[in-house]
This record gives sequence, C-alpha cells and structure tokens, in this order.
Amino acid sequence: MDRLEKLWVHFNSLKGHAPVALFNISSLTSLSLSQNNLTGGLPDNIHLPNIYELYLSHNQFDGLIPSTLWQCKQLFYLMLSENKFSGNIPNNIGNLTKIEEIWLDNNNLTGTIPHEIGHLPNLQKLVLGENNLNGVIPSSIFNMSTLTTIGLYYNHLSGSLPANIGLGLPRLQGLYLVGNILSGVIPKSISNASQLTELVLADNSFSGFIPSILCALTNLHRLSLANNYLTIDSSTPQVNMLSCLANLKNLTALWFSSNPLNANLSISFRNLSTSLQYIDLEICSLTGNIPNDFGNLSSLIGLFLGENQLSGPIPTSMGGLQNLQGLYLDDNKLQGYIPEELCQLKNLYWLSLGGNQLFGSIPSCLGNLTAALRILSLESNLLNSTIPFTLWGLTDILKLNLSSNSLIGSLSDRIGNLKVVQVIDLSNNQFSSSIPSTIGGLQELRDLYLDVNGFEGSIPTSFGKLLSLEDCDLSKNNLSGMIPKSLGNLSYLKHLNLSFNRLQGEIPAGGAFQNLSDQSFLSNGGLCGAPRFHVPPCKRKGDRFILLKYIAAGIMSTLLLVSLVLMFIMCRKRRMEVARGTTLLPQGQWIRVSYQELLSATNGFDESNLLGSGAFGSVYRGTLEDGINVAVKVFNLELQRAFTSFEVECEVLSHICHRNLIKVISCCSQIDFKAAVLNYLPNGSLEKWLYSPNISLNILQRLNIMIDVASALQYLHHGYDTPIVHCDLKPSNILLDDDMIAHVSDFGIAKLLGGGDSMIQTMTLATIGYMAPEYGMSGIVTRRGDVYSFGIVLLETFTTKKPTDEMFDEEMSLKQWVANSLFADAIVEVVDTSLLGIEEDHAFVSKRECLSAIMRLAIACCAESPEERINMQEALAMLNKIKIKVLMDAAGGVVLNYRLFRQPSN
Repeated sequence: MDRLEKLWVHFNSLKGHAPVALFNISSLTSLSLSQNNLTGGLPDNIHLPNIYELYLSHNQFDGLIPSTLWQCKQLFYLMLSENKFSGNIPNNIGNLTKIEEIWLDNNNLTGTIPHEIGHLPNLQKLVLGENNLNGVIPSSIFNMSTLTTIGLYYNHLSGSLPANIGLGLPRLQGLYLVGNILSGVIPKSISNASQLTELVLADNSFSGFIPSILCALTNLHRLSLANNYLTIDSSTPQVNMLSCLANLKNLTALWFSSNPLNANLSISFRNLSTSLQYIDLEICSLTGNIPNDFGNLSSLIGLFLGENQLSGPIPTSMGGLQNLQGLYLDDNKLQGYIPEELCQLKNLYWLSLGGNQLFGSIPSCLGNLTAALRILSLESNLLNSTIPFTLWGLTDILKLNLSSNSLIGSLSDRIGNLKVVQVIDLSNNQFSSSIPSTIGGLQELRDLYLDVNGFEGSIPTSFGKLLSLEDCDLSKNNLSGMIPKSLGNLSYLKHLNLSFNRLQGEIPAGGAFQNLSDQSFLSNGGLCGAPRFHVPPCKRKGDRFILLKYIAAGIMSTLLLVSLVLMFIMCRKRRMEVARGTTLLPQGQWIRVSYQELLSATNGFDESNLLGSGAFGSVYRGTLEDGINVAVKVFNLELQRAFTSFEVECEVLSHICHRNLIKVISCCSQIDFKAAVLNYLPNGSLEKWLYSPNISLNILQRLNIMIDVASALQYLHHGYDTPIVHCDLKPSNILLDDDMIAHVSDFGIAKLLGGGDSMIQTMTLATIGYMAPEYGMSGIVTRRGDVYSFGIVLLETFTTKKPTDEMFDEEMSLKQWVANSLFADAIVEVVDTSLLGIEEDHAFVSKRECLSAIMRLAIACCAESPEERINMQEALAMLNKIKIKVLMDAAGGVVLNYRLFRQPSN
C-alpha cells in the first residue's frame, strides 16, 4: 500500500463508512470514491501529503470537513459535491495554493465565503452552489484573473456586484449567481469579460435597465436574468436590449421572464440568431402583437410568452418552427382562430393557449400530433365547437384542459383511449348527454373535472376502477341515480364534489367516503346517509320491506328453477354437438367454428399459411367465411402433453379479457383434431421485430411493448379472481397488432393458482433461458417465476441478445453480463447500438440514463431469489415512470420547472 498512487472506485454501490486507512496512504496522488453510497464523516486526521486529485462527490458524507484536509498542499482538484457536509468553509482553505478547481456545491455549508479564496493564485473554477452561505461575496473573488467559472448559485448571498467586475475577470466563461438576494444594477463593465458564454443572474433582486452593452458579449450562449426587477430603456427603442439581440450570434437561450420590462414586443426578430433554442419572456408586461419574425427562428425549441398583454392573432408563420416542442402563449389577449398551421409542429410536446380570447373550433388536425403532443391547454377562451373526434387519438397525452369555453355536444366513448392521461379538465362548458363509462379505463388519471356542464344520467360504476384518482369534481350537472359504492375503493381519492346534481339514495360510508364531508354532496335532495353528511337518515319501510323480501325470495326461487332447466337443456345439447364433432366449449362470446370451416379458412392447412410452429403444434393464418382473419393453433395430438395444453389454453382464454392478451374466437375439438381459433395479429412476434435485419424498434416503441406485456401480467397476477401464471413468457409469445400494441399469447402451460400462491409442477415445460431457477430445479410455479421471465425478456428487448446466445455459458449469463455493465457504468456496451445514436447527439445522455433505468428494473425482476424480486404491479409502475421521463426527454428540453432552466451545468 505504501506505493499505491491511484485508487478509483467510483460509480459502484459501496456503502458504510470509508476506511480511515484510505486517507493515510502517503504515496496516494489520486483518490476517487465518487458516485457511491458512503456515509459518515471523514476522519479527523487526513494525511495525504502527495494527493493532487480528491473526488468524493455524490455520496452521503456528513459532518464538518476536517481541518487537516486543508494541509494537503499539493491538491489541484477538490470535489466534495453532492454530500451532506456542514459547518463553515475555514479560512485556511487559503493554504491550497496549487488548487485549480474547488467543488463544494450541494452540501449544507453555512457562514460566509472566506476572503482567502480570493488569493488562491491558480484557481480556475469555484463552485459553492446550493448551500446555505450568506453575507457578501468577497470583492477579492472578482479580481481573480485566473477564474473561468464562478458558481455561487442558490445560497443566501447579498450585496451588489462591483462596478469593475468585467475588468477583474478577463478569462471568465461562466458566472452563475442564480437564487441569491443580490441587488443593485448589472454593471456595464461586465461586457469586458469578453469570453463569457453563460451569464446566469436569475432569481435575485437586481433592478434598473438591462444594459444594452450586454449585446457586446458575442460569445454568449445562455443569458438568464429572470425573476428580478429589471426593465428595458424604451427611450431609445433602436438601441435597447431587445433590439440589439441580433448581435448575439451564438445565443441559444434567452430567459428574461418575471421582470417588469414594460416593452412593446412588436419589434423585428428577423435577424436573431438561428441557433436560438429558448426564448422566455413570460410575465414581462409586454404589449403589442407577436411578430411574424418568430417563424424564422428555425432552431427554436421553447417559446414562452405567457402572462403578458399581447394582442392580435397567433401568427401563421409559427407553423415553420419545425423543432418547436413547447409553445406557451397563455394568459394574454390574443384573438382570432387557432391557426391550423400549428398542426405542422410535429415535435410539439406542450401547447398552452389558455386565458386568451380565441374563438371558433378546436382544429381537428391537432389529433394528428400523436408522436409528441403530451399537454394541451386551451382553457378560458371563447371556443364554441364540439371536441373533434380526432382528439381522442392522442393516446399518449398526459394533460387535457379545455375548461371554461363554450364547447358543446357529448363526450365520445373514445375518451377511454387516453390510457396514460393524468389530468382531464372539461369543466365550465356546455357538454350534455351521459358520462362515458370508458373513462373507468384510465388507470393513470389523477384529476378529473367535469363540473358546470349539462351531463345527465348516472355516475358510471366504472369510476371505481380509476385507481390513481385523487381529485374528482362532477358538481353542477344533471346527474341522477345512486352514488356508486365502488368509489369507496379509490384509496388515493382526497377530494370528491358531487354537489348540485339530482343524485338519490344512500351516501356510501366506507373507504374513501370516510374522509369526505357534507360539502361533497350539497343540493342533492334525494340523498340520505350518516348525520355528518347533513342529509336525512335512510329509512327502512318495516313490513313492506319484509314483504318485498319474501316476494324477492319467491322470484329468485322461480328464476333458479328456470335456470336449472335451461342448464340441463344446454348440457344435453352440448353432448350432442360433441358427438357430431362440432365446437367444444361454446362460450357466450365465441362464434361457432367447425373443422370443415377451419379447413376451408386455411386452404387445407397449407404451408403457405403457416405462421410458425411451437412445442405442441403449429399456427396457421386463415380467413373465415365472414371475412374475419384468424390464427388457428392446431395441436399435435401425437404429443401426450398436447391434450392438456389444449384444455388449459381453452380454459384460461375463456375466462380472461384484457387488451394486452390474445383474444380467443373459439376452440374446436374432435377426437382426432383440436385447435384454438385466435385473433390474428398481422405484425407478428416481438422476436421477429428484434432479429429481422431490415426493421428496428426505437426506445419508445420497445418501452411501449414491454409496458403492454407488464400490463397483461399484472392483470393475470393481480387483476383476476384466480391468479394465473403464464409459465412461458418469451419474445415469440408476444404478438403485435396493426398499432404495434402487444398481446401476450400461448397459454398452453399456464397455471391457475387457485387458493394458494404457488404450486408444484412435476414436469418442467418452460423454455430454457427464460424460466426462473426455482421452476427448473424444483418445479415450483409462482407469480414470481413470470416476473423472472419478464426481466429476461426486458433484457433481451433492449440488448437484442438471447439468453441462449453462444456468448453465454455457466460463468456468464445475459443477466450477469448486463449487471456487470451497470456496475462499470458501461451500459452503452450492452444495449442495442441502434438505440443510442452518436455520443455527440444532444439526447445521448438522456437515452443512456433511460436505458440504465430499464436495465436496473430488469435485474430487479430476475433476481436469483424469488423473495427479492419485485412484483408486476411495481414493475409496471416503474416502466410508466420511465416512459414519462422518456417523453419528457424527447421534448428536447421543454423545461417544466424554471429552476431547471437556470441551473448551471458543471
């Protein structure tokens, strides 16, 4: 150890305290423990006389920074970011005379910044952001000619900037002072810091004019002055800050929001830099029309003009902003129609036009923005049409707000297509008719507002399936009937308003209703229930009630007798049909299909119609007489297990129904012929899509497919009365329809667990590589076995490596290969190369993070021990979170939180 010079163990999962001995290796020159989960304090006696690099960032170290650290006089780089260090920064930090970079950001440091820092002769980067530092910034720091980066953001620093700031910092490239309480004017001398690329002064108390001399900083990429008290000098409109922006040819982001600029926006933006990606002028007291010149900013990703006094129409030229992902024009005084040219913005993620005076109809072409549009806010306008039918095709939309308009008509059942929507606000319109029961299928819906409309009929009982619902307002409609008891099952429901309707009957008392008050049920004259709801008690009608019970009992007895007779007749008819060799198991929703019909449909089971072969038979494509395309799974009766497989598949598929499970049309059984007739899915299997040379799936497509598969397994495991274990999940059993929606198929060895949570299978039938270890070794069948298989399929889907690939053996499996890459932060070496693109791509980092998250989830699913695996409910929830992150990242930086806008990069 005496000769050890370099020790890097970063990006692992190390826990506990760092060994004291590490900090007493006199020969050590470079030590990195970054990106772990190390805790506790650093040892008091640090003896590293030769250390020049010390990286301890992104851990959970706490306590004071030991004073002996400042005796390490050979230090060039000190990085303690993202920990929990507390106390003051000591004055003897001035001993580090060779130091070039100091990173102490994201800790709990207090006190003032030592003025000794300003005398470090070689310091280039000083980053102390996100602490609790106070007082004024030492003036000596603003005279350090070596400094290139000053990051003091999000502290409690006060005072003003020195008048000569630009003269004392000739090499400065990044100045990040966002989130303090600095005041005074922005000194004009800052223009002398000619190498500045990022000037971030947002969230302070600066006042006065924005100096137009800032336009001399021609290297500027980011200029953020948001949330101050700055204004524009309108006395010389030709030379003010807005009019000279054309000089900043390298500018990519301009953030002036929440300043009282008091300027007219009707100036020319024609010559602005085409590299501009963000313009944020929200809440700036701007007047005038939106210039047509905005349409020339071809690189624009986000345009924020909300909460001003802008008037006139929305320029049709905005249809040329092909890279635009966020358009925020809300809360102005804009008039006219919503231009259909906005439908040309194929990358638009967030469209916010609420709070204006727009009239006419909602452009139906907005429904074509299915690839990107996730948030649509058109509230508080004068729109007076029906909702275009095409709008329900936005199947990935997260928020839909059309409230406070004059929209008419009824809601389409297709509202149920919005499977991932979280907020729907249609309140304060003139909608009529009944509320579609398909809303109950919106499992991610958190907030639903349908109040102040003309809805009538009953509240759909399917509302009880809105498992994520927190806030629901159906007040001020014409709803009638009973309040569904199923609403009580919504464990997240916090606010429910059913007031001012015509509801009747008993207010349920259990579940979510326990936390509601009478304010939820005002002005419903027919309601009764508990005294706390301030409604009359529900009356029982004595003898009449008893008489009704006897009458009901008599009716039920008669119905039971009739049912028994009908069952006898149907059973006899079934036996007769079997004897004639016709359809077995005539389920209520199945059509009758005979052997002759199947023979005709498949052209005599001709090989040209063969879709594939499996363990127990072959699958053929066929077309029935009525034109329905089907897949006919013919079981090979020479195999002993084929009989059982046929019976299991027919039994399982006859009881379950889910959008992501293969649909059974019928089962045909004769002594020497057995077949399952299934819905035909034209896009084939996931296996075909993963390994065909001429086709490729992107990240979102693969993620959507795996979410579909997880939804199917979640239903089988937790959404059906009797838990079902598939037992043979693999890419060839995942089929894709016209819309690339995945359907899990092949239930030939599925198991119904019945009353228990596991069972013993005497013979192992699953596919090697995908089956859980406990199934292969001891035949134990559990839901966790499916989770293991799902994890392997998830790995395969994003690596395009089969678990049986020749590169894997007893020492290295697919799972271990991916796990090793995660430990080494080398996920790019294992995932499908087509998913990441080139490293220079601006989305490369976000894609890598997404794929890392997916791989971590897959590893959690296929843990060796069943007890350590997560369940399918947890896996599905995590996949949906990853998908939302992917959609956000796909927006290319549409910033949902202004703090992210202003956060400096390291």
